[in-house]
Amino acid sequence: MPQATDPEDPRLAFGDDLFRAMKLMGAVRQRAPRAHPDVDPLGYPLMFNLRDEPRRVSEIAAAIHLDVSTVSRQVSQVVAKGFVERLPDESDGRAHVLALTRAGRELLVDIRARRNLWLAEVTADWTDRDLATFDRLLRRFADNVETHPLLSPRDAQDLA
Repeated sequence: MPQATDPEDPRLAFGDDLFRAMKLMGAVRQRAPRAHPDVDPLGYPLMFNLRDEPRRVSEIAAAIHLDVSTVSRQVSQVVAKGFVERLPDESDGRAHVLALTRAGRELLVDIRARRNLWLAEVTADWTDRDLATFDRLLRRFADNVETHPLLSPRDAQDLA
């Protein structure tokens, strides 16, 4: 049986490498300049989830794995800035859905362009095949994480 520190065990190395990458991405996200200085970074995933169609707050909260109250606060901010608008829900006149405004769509285009430029620099020495393989495996991993039962809070603390 391999030791807990055995660098030859791919499952041990994977965990170490994954959490190193997660910590680095967290640091990058904190240091990166904001695409719009008045928008909290939590507002961006909310807006990205409105790219294709208007949605209810509860749908967005489920999609970005946050509680409705947190998403509602972000909604208020991006609505006030003119990036998102509230529209009547055609299927339920008592409710409303959120939709991107033109300014919101333009901001998302800018965010995506900046992100992709940075990623292109980071992966400049990767082949197209490397990128395609990494993307396929990353998507598979994210899908598995999304459908896997969560760990207990105690176990989750031990992950980092």
